Amino acid sequence: MLGIIGGSGLTQLSNLDVSHREVVRTPYGEPSGAITFGQICGKPAMFLARHGYGHTIPPHEVNYRANIWAMWNKGATGIVSVASVGGIRADLAPGDIVVPSQIIDYTWGRKSTYHEGDGCTVTHIDFTEPYDRALCQMVLLAASDVGVPTHAGGVYAATQGPRLETAAEINRLERDGADLVGMTGMPEAVLARELGVPYAAINVIANYAAGRADSRDGISFEAIEGVLRESMQRVRLIIDRLAACHSEVGTLAD
Repeated sequence: MLGIIGGSGLTQLSNLDVSHREVVRTPYGEPSGAITFGQICGKPAMFLARHGYGHTIPPHEVNYRANIWAMWNKGATGIVSVASVGGIRADLAPGDIVVPSQIIDYTWGRKSTYHEGDGCTVTHIDFTEPYDRALCQMVLLAASDVGVPTHAGGVYAATQGPRLETAAEINRLERDGADLVGMTGMPEAVLARELGVPYAAINVIANYAAGRADSRDGISFEAIEGVLRESMQRVRLIIDRLAACHSEVGTLAD
């Protein structure tokens, strides 16, 4: 079953034909909210609003372990994260859609593993490629099928939040090789990897990052809202097409 995690701009999935909602109890506390189950284009899917359905949970306080565990426990065979980001690379403009391929993690203090606590042994995982290559390719093919231009690849910088970055920090991220910046990509990706669930991201460029282009002297939150309203319509088209390939997605965890 395809799982979708919605971030800023996607707190509800209007193309999900809802069958029921379920509050999932986890060993790691409460998820951000109930999981919504239903069908997209006749295929089973589940949806969770990362920041809560009232958008009340800031990035650094999201219970990522509970969210990922709950979706895995309820049968997610692939998880696609939808999140708004800032564009660092010059060719990434507001409204563009990116399927990233790499991550640099600048977050701190977040619970980022299931392998800790009494009785746990030290467990290392390979994280050379943080996103599942096959699922990323499916997202890109889905976008192509519905005629939505999408950037393939890119380096996502995960910052702590909830504040946005300074212009100097964005300059540093660019020197480090980052192409876009967001606050929720980690530890989501690594937790999914620990559970063996394929994970990919659809990132919407909501604004130029601090100090860039029309964000040179500040970032307009009013402008961001307008960009997300329009862009998420195209994201829903991608998700529709991706869900239609559910039988292929289901093989990823086999």
